[in-house]
Amino acid sequence: MTRENDSVQKVREFLSSSRCDSNIVHTEETIFTVEDASRAVGAPPEHILKSLLFVGDDGEWALALMSGSNKVHDKKLKRALGSACKIHMASAEAIKTFSGFEPGGVPPVGYDKQPKTVLDEDLFKYGTVWSAAGTDHDFFPISPDELLRITAGITSNIKK
Repeated sequence: MTRENDSVQKVREFLSSSRCDSNIVHTEETIFTVEDASRAVGAPPEHILKSLLFVGDDGEWALALMSGSNKVHDKKLKRALGSACKIHMASAEAIKTFSGFEPGGVPPVGYDKQPKTVLDEDLFKYGTVWSAAGTDHDFFPISPDELLRITAGITSNIKK
């Protein structure tokens, strides 16, 4: 038996402490891209959750949760956050330093301090979305409503 990755364990512990009954699944296939995840999970790309970390010029972090088929509109995200400063998508190195998670495995939860979280309205078209769980080989299914609850996020139209 192998020891579970620390990143996955952080997500598992958060889900448990939040009383979320989603189960993390490990796959030998990568879920690094939306297309990879779609194949591995067996769900259409729009049902794959993208967890995108942004950082403001003021050092504040934000998490945009999007349908796999959508892209973030930076200005809409900034408006939804009520931010007065510029925001930009964080680099892979900054994401790893801030969160401990690697791109391709960035989850919506499991942070030492949950970043301000915005869920794009399109997610609520789907009963279940499939999220990375800390690595590019681990994922879990979750409803958008449950995702909203456990992230203490807000909903807004933030897509291009």
